[in-house]
Amino acid sequence: MKDGFIRAAAVTPKVKVADPEYNAQQIIELINQGASRGVKLMVFPELCLTAYTCSDLFFQTSLLAKAREQLSRIIKASRDKDILAFIGMPWERDGKLYNAAAAIHRGKLLGIIPKKNLPNYSEFYEARHFCPGNERPVFVSWEGGQVPMGMNLLFRCSNLRNLTIAAEICEDVWVPCPPSIRHSLAGATVIVNCSASDETTGKDMYRHELICSQSARLVCGYVYANAGEGESTQDLVFGGQNIIAENGTCLVESRRFTNESICADLDMERLDSERRRMSTFPAPEEARREGGYMIVDFELSLDSAVNTNAQTAQADGLKESARDVLRFIDPAPFVPGDERQRSRRCEEILSIQAMGLKKRLEHTGSQHAVVGLSGGLDSTLALLVTVRAFDALKLPRTNIHCITMPCFGTTDRTYNNACAMAAKVGAELREINIRQAVSQHFTDIGQDMDNHDVAYENSQARERTQVLMDIANQVGGLVIGTGDMSELALGWATYNGDHMSMYGVNASVPKTLVRHLVRYYADTCREKELADVLLDVLDTPVSPELLPPEDGKISQKTEDLVGPYELHDFYLYYILRYGYAPSKIYRMAVQAFRGQYDNGVILKWMKVFYRRFFSQQFKRSCLPDGPKVGSVAVSPRGDLRMPSDACSRLWLEELEKLG
Repeated sequence: MKDGFIRAAAVTPKVKVADPEYNAQQIIELINQGASRGVKLMVFPELCLTAYTCSDLFFQTSLLAKAREQLSRIIKASRDKDILAFIGMPWERDGKLYNAAAAIHRGKLLGIIPKKNLPNYSEFYEARHFCPGNERPVFVSWEGGQVPMGMNLLFRCSNLRNLTIAAEICEDVWVPCPPSIRHSLAGATVIVNCSASDETTGKDMYRHELICSQSARLVCGYVYANAGEGESTQDLVFGGQNIIAENGTCLVESRRFTNESICADLDMERLDSERRRMSTFPAPEEARREGGYMIVDFELSLDSAVNTNAQTAQADGLKESARDVLRFIDPAPFVPGDERQRSRRCEEILSIQAMGLKKRLEHTGSQHAVVGLSGGLDSTLALLVTVRAFDALKLPRTNIHCITMPCFGTTDRTYNNACAMAAKVGAELREINIRQAVSQHFTDIGQDMDNHDVAYENSQARERTQVLMDIANQVGGLVIGTGDMSELALGWATYNGDHMSMYGVNASVPKTLVRHLVRYYADTCREKELADVLLDVLDTPVSPELLPPEDGKISQKTEDLVGPYELHDFYLYYILRYGYAPSKIYRMAVQAFRGQYDNGVILKWMKVFYRRFFSQQFKRSCLPDGPKVGSVAVSPRGDLRMPSDACSRLWLEELEKLG
């Protein structure tokens, strides 16, 4: 439970129909296994204490009595287990029978949740045996005491403020207005579902989409446990498809037709952050009051869940580490891992960028664009976007003015790529050597040519920007900004130099994604010569080329100076998207980049990121317009309203404590 993670499990025991004693033993063993794996929340299938397929045997008093007896046995066995478990079973109240889930924790029965929506169509006959459950809780007798029974029960972890759990049962999630909607509006952050959903052709795909979509709509964790092998196959087969989803993402899913226990760490801070950010997600007090909700408090130990042995770690696909989070942490959160999704994302982003520029050109009546083309990644992407916008407007590509401005750090490789690229897309290319102009400026301000300080570098960047702006005035066009979001986050731009433009098409594209956009264009442009140039640009080290080359090669490599962009993009994503604390981001980065960067390197560049992110906000406070393309952006008019003089001490002190 460290850093807001809670380990959840969806398990499918192999049951015997109408044999609660056998089934209880399987449940107890699975709870013990879960405890050894650090599980805090465990969900079992619908009616698993008796088996779902008992049919008219549910009318037998002996079966119902034995189920209650075995529930008591399970509860006693859970006394020293720090697990909140939901177990499906039949429950009798006032002469009526209910399909219910029992919530137990550390030797106590916390509540009974009945099923509301009873399917009575096709292969289902639940209304023959059960009554629809009550929404508002009532108290029922249990071993000399009273426990609440009702759908509107919220199980709130008193020492983890953002963990509140509610339950629904199987069909409840398939109806037009599932109870989980009300539960989430009342404050539930995790929904559990005890289910017995049989297998028919194609049903698994629908079930997967249903659970993931529900978790997205409700901004919650969803733990779905399904019945499997052991249920009667007289007419049906149950495949045991278990799913753990979080805000639309499937964290883990079991194989069908094999009873499995699946585990994943739900990120409660992420869910809390999402709901806090969404002004349309209402506060829960009114929903609780109107629904007559009852809150049942419980407490979990705050120790970090660990893998206890190599076999468990291997089964989870993890290297054995006490700090591992049991979920995949993508080292490239801005870049889809699936190739088809990545291609779709690239096409979509290029279209957003081009449409943004198209509108700006239309609005201003401009038929010309000016791009400072260096032969590097960012200016390459800006040119490709501009070409798309011009094609959409049916403007001649010769109205795109590519300006290459060699100076002290320009290498033949980047210069030749810039020239070739402009020619291949059909744009106009102008070469303006700025060496003389910058040298004169150095003379004017008394700058020693051999002093390669920040003034030496920035003078070149500002001279280039002046040239671009003046040419734009000459042709009546717009200067297209090339800088990307990663550079803006780090402040790796010359104020009023490359920091400035008339429309910044790359302003919300992170560096790790810039590479994929250029590669996608190379793969789909169907022009081999252009593709070859783009691929060579991709192979060129990232550099502002402001310092003289060494032996004709780039001497100033950006990532040697500010750190790897893949690390900075990782930090940027979790800082801005979810507001995570530095210690949590560090822990996640260590796991995501294991084997690639050691812990000291990760921490070093995290400190650099935070220092630069805070100190360079003044550059972001006056950014040019540009289109937002993803869930993270740094525009002062949209996603990042941050004081330019905010103090970074709180975050840096937390990093210092890490080592």
